[in-house]
Amino acid sequence: MITDPREIEKRSLEIIESELTVDIPEENLAVVKRVIHTTADFDYAVNLAFSEGAVKKALDALRSGCDIVTDTQMAKSGINKAAAEKLGVTVHCFMSDQDVAEEAKARGCTRAKVSMEKAARVAGDGIFAIGNAPTALIMLREMIESGEISPKLVVGVPVGFVNVVESKEEIMQTDVPYIVARGRKGGSTVAAAIINALMYQITR
Repeated sequence: MITDPREIEKRSLEIIESELTVDIPEENLAVVKRVIHTTADFDYAVNLAFSEGAVKKALDALRSGCDIVTDTQMAKSGINKAAAEKLGVTVHCFMSDQDVAEEAKARGCTRAKVSMEKAARVAGDGIFAIGNAPTALIMLREMIESGEISPKLVVGVPVGFVNVVESKEEIMQTDVPYIVARGRKGGSTVAAAIINALMYQITR
């Protein structure tokens, strides 16, 4: 029995790579393996879509200390704090902010929409990791198309049934770098896993 956590992780990633049945471009492999490690779901080897150069652009952005915005506290909590601190990266989630909740109620829209608007003002053109709310992706797409924001990377992995598939496909039609889980699968843990996979390439 292997009991050392680091050895367990190392061995798990080795098993994942040995069991992959599709060819993954080398620059994307660490992200795919980390997501499969988090979910034990090999479907991500097929449904994770990367825009050209997305990983390199994300690594450059992280090296520059860009902000990261998530759409859930769960995703924010799942992002490795030590790695973020080492890179000088600030991780934000505005979804539970009182001003966001009040404005969303007054406007009759989702907090996800308002939180993305706030993120554009506070965090600028950073990295956006969306694991739960397709309306957050839709709002990002609208702001991208209007020229209000130009994210360094959009991680689009909301999970569910309503507007999920469509919102992901819309992000893939923009000109910003993206990592998207096509289809219904995803979630906050997947969003955090992708960010961690990127940060670990620099900090480990």
